[in-house]
Amino acid sequence: MTNRPNGTLYLGVTSDLSRRCFEHREGTLPGFTRRHRLKHLVWFERFDDIRDAIQRETSMKRWPRAWKVRTIMAINPDWTDLYETLH
Repeated sequence: MTNRPNGTLYLGVTSDLSRRCFEHREGTLPGFTRRHRLKHLVWFERFDDIRDAIQRETSMKRWPRAWKVRTIMAINPDWTDLYETLH
């Protein structure tokens, strides 16, 4: 999630991406995403096993910001909000 192209980034894991994005967009839960107004889904990966997703998140949170931006740019160079593609 981000607030604008090349803006603040948030990484997370969820079993229901549509629901979680909706919560971020509406600001229903307190925390980092609401505080920074992160409402745009610009990148995601799907996993069959939650343990694999958690492992990937843990690894990516240690990455330098440039690596995360490069990953987004590889699939979404315009930083388009992908939320609508989930439905």
